[in-house]
Amino acid sequence: MVVYITEAHPSDVWQMQSNVKDKVVFASPKNEEERASVAGACVRKLGIKYPAVLDEFGNSTEQAYTGWPDRIYLLEPGGRVAYKSKPGPFGFSADQLGKELAKVTAKPTAQTHALQMNPVGSNSIGNQP
Repeated sequence: MVVYITEAHPSDVWQMQSNVKDKVVFASPKNEEERASVAGACVRKLGIKYPAVLDEFGNSTEQAYTGWPDRIYLLEPGGRVAYKSKPGPFGFSADQLGKELAKVTAKPTAQTHALQMNPVGSNSIGNQP
């Protein structure tokens, strides 16, 4: 699951040239409706094929999980955080996540969920173009 948090590189705060090149230029949303629109565009542009939800406008999930700019979390079935990556995208380690996933899935009744933080809100984001 992806939890969309505050925009990492809005045009009115910290514009990245890579965003201009990729034509993903968005100003900081002024309300939850604008954030949902930007999040939906990002999900479509990035081709995300798994569930995506929207952090509420007060950023409670981002604050609780320190998800900015993005992180990968591995949660155990009861919700305990089994793994938290360093800030991404450069702090992501597929090898470390794989090791932690193997530990969690080795437990007798483990059903795990990987959570990528780009930061849990209750609003779903459309994953279809």
